[in-house]
Amino acid sequence: MAAATAAAAATVTAAEVGAAVAATSGSYKGMSSDNVKGLVLALSSSFFIGASFIVKKKGLKKAGASGVRAGVGGYSYLYEPLWWIGMTAMIVGEIANFAAYAFAPAILVTPLGALSIIISAVLAHIILRERLHLFGILGCALCVVGSTTIVLHAPHERQIESVREVWDLATEPAFLLYAALVIAIVFILIFHYIPQYGQTHILFYIGVCSLVGSLSVMSVKALGIALKLTLSGTNQLIYPQTWTFAMVVTVCVLTQMNYLNKALDTFNTAVVSPIYYVMFTSLTILASVIMFKDWDRQNLTQIVTEMCGFVTILSGTFLLHKTKDMADGCISTATRLPKHADEEDGFGQEGIPLKRQESARTP
Repeated sequence: MAAATAAAAATVTAAEVGAAVAATSGSYKGMSSDNVKGLVLALSSSFFIGASFIVKKKGLKKAGASGVRAGVGGYSYLYEPLWWIGMTAMIVGEIANFAAYAFAPAILVTPLGALSIIISAVLAHIILRERLHLFGILGCALCVVGSTTIVLHAPHERQIESVREVWDLATEPAFLLYAALVIAIVFILIFHYIPQYGQTHILFYIGVCSLVGSLSVMSVKALGIALKLTLSGTNQLIYPQTWTFAMVVTVCVLTQMNYLNKALDTFNTAVVSPIYYVMFTSLTILASVIMFKDWDRQNLTQIVTEMCGFVTILSGTFLLHKTKDMADGCISTATRLPKHADEEDGFGQEGIPLKRQESARTP
């Protein structure tokens, strides 16, 4: 009797262990086919966009050698084939990025935008002979590690059968509250703070771009899903929600371009790019978590791992931007100049502080 009881207990214990092992091995089921498609599209987008900067800069330099430089108001680059090749590559990259959102969650696609910075830096080192310093290489490595971490732990894409499902998600109280807060803050920044502080504080321009950008990505994702379903045979163009999302995308993108151009014209790229990347990516992930409930389909370990990957990408991005234009000597922080004080081929010196200095101060 005792032997039978012991055997039964051993059988139960073995069954429990087997179930635990199965649950552990099943906790990570690999990437879904949609996530793989989104990943490939996002990587392709990063390659084309990163390469486009290098090709366009080569075109700008070639055009500037025989005409008026773009940095002083010239448009001779419009006659330069290299510049148009770079512009075409950028358009292809943006289309691939748009398509990626139709297949994969924003928490996977958006952080991968940092890879375009790596590609641009590596190609600049090889083609333009712009030296990539040791810390820049470390920044590239951090971006790759962080991106890999996010890719391996990203949530599976929610299965959506109609654009009306996306509309239902967008009109839930939580996301409506987020959208209302974003719109209110944007209006306050545009009409109150930017007229007074826009030329001296970079965060106001970038804040508008990032806040509006988080709404534009959600609308781009909705529009991408609608187009994907339409191409697969389920026409979504008959629904007014599709056209509403298209209108939101148009308004948001135009607003982003306007204030991003203002930021780039006022402050240096080395300051604008990493801050914009951090704010835009963070707010986009937040918006996606609220609207598509990405984290509801994940456990705490996966969420924490994704956040660690994101912080790793941020660290790499800041390192790369901090060192990408460093010369052998260091630029003295006491003599940093405004953006337009020293430009070459339309690309100014990097490294001004967050507040624009109108003149160099002497002690």
